[in-house]
Amino acid sequence: MTFPDDIGIYDLGIGFPYTSVEEKKATYEFMRPLYKDAETIRQMEFPAEYMFKNVPDIVPADTDPIEWTLAEMDRWGIAVGKTGYGPTGIEAKKRYPDRFVLGYEVRNANDVMGSVRGIKEARAADGIVSVGIFPCGQFPQVAIDDPKMYPIYAACVEEDLPIFINAGIVGPRMPSWPQHVERLDTVCYDFPELTIVTRHGCEPWEALAVKLMLKWPGLHYCTSAFAPKHYPQAIVDYANTRGADKILYCGYFPAGISLERQFTEMKEHVPFRDHVWPKFLRENAMRVLKIGEAGPGA
Repeated sequence: MTFPDDIGIYDLGIGFPYTSVEEKKATYEFMRPLYKDAETIRQMEFPAEYMFKNVPDIVPADTDPIEWTLAEMDRWGIAVGKTGYGPTGIEAKKRYPDRFVLGYEVRNANDVMGSVRGIKEARAADGIVSVGIFPCGQFPQVAIDDPKMYPIYAACVEEDLPIFINAGIVGPRMPSWPQHVERLDTVCYDFPELTIVTRHGCEPWEALAVKLMLKWPGLHYCTSAFAPKHYPQAIVDYANTRGADKILYCGYFPAGISLERQFTEMKEHVPFRDHVWPKFLRENAMRVLKIGEAGPGA
């Protein structure tokens, strides 16, 4: 159960800091039509703020966000970070093609063909390695198994891209019905070639997520937005038994959790067996993202 040093970690959730609260709030503006409670609308810097403490994501205005994030990656042994498909992420990949890969986020699943074109264009222009979607954050909300999602899944299959999907009770104060874990069952059935990675925990249906991962070869789970001491026990047990190839490390830096907390808690609280650690921290991500041993810049 020894945490491996110098393994070259692949983090599936690396971001960049903001230089002001206003810049941070603007990032979440796409969800504003969904807010109803006064605290979210008037007080929170980001819509799940009540769940996180000491978020390390605002830096002085003269900070280079790419160099700041890269220094933190180096400090904690992260070899490659998957980051968002935006101006800063694209620039980071240009500067350091061996350290950053890009994930395209679907922001408006209600614009079905716009989403499909966006995926294909981002793949062709900048070599994205994944697609992501937040079903509860769409406006109007779009369920995991909604017909509007099917062309997006088909585009991922055609472009040979995995899709990362938020599943479980949503953090921001909005309805959670689009992300009920049972909805994955039908999608896995209809798209046997699709690789799916769930994000943000699948709680309180993590045991169901394990059952579905046992059933469907293409279904995986990543630990995004969870401090390691809060990893669901069902997920830890599954990784240590039949699921070593299905559980992937994904942080939430700097959007919610510091890397110091991630790796300090991981070493102290996560009882993975020795053979699980390399898969969890590196090998599963390389396989899902289809990155060879030479790395993403090769």
